[in-house]
Amino acid sequence: MTRLLGIDLGARRIGLAVADTASGAVRPLATISRANGDRDGRTLGAVVREQRIDELVVGLPRNMDGSEGEQALETRRWAGEVLTALCLPVSWRDERLTSSRAEDRLGRAPRGRAGGPPSGAARAARRATIDREAAALIVQAELDARAATASDA
Repeated sequence: MTRLLGIDLGARRIGLAVADTASGAVRPLATISRANGDRDGRTLGAVVREQRIDELVVGLPRNMDGSEGEQALETRRWAGEVLTALCLPVSWRDERLTSSRAEDRLGRAPRGRAGGPPSGAARAARRATIDREAAALIVQAELDARAATASDA
């Protein structure tokens, strides 16, 4: 059994999800605020230890044509700075449209208490939920790719 940590890196937040290769179970885990490389590394290190993670799966934000732009380069730089210290294998997974798909999975955002727009806190909580769901989609794509490779063998 291998435990994977899916990572959806954003400018402000990092969505996390956990998957188990034996059962195929995937679950959104947490959304953490992005800080600097040292703090991000310490936080992720604690998650890795607590969840007994064996491998990391990082969403790579490719352009719609499949090429890697500035966001992908920034993600690779961040991973080189933060994830190298964790000494775990890292897989890259295309994350195009994962946030949009995560929003679709969650359905419409609820209205505010008086029927108007949601509060700032409710909008922030929704964005954090979307980040976790996007991380779950990223790690699910990795499981699916591994299953496809295994069935081809």
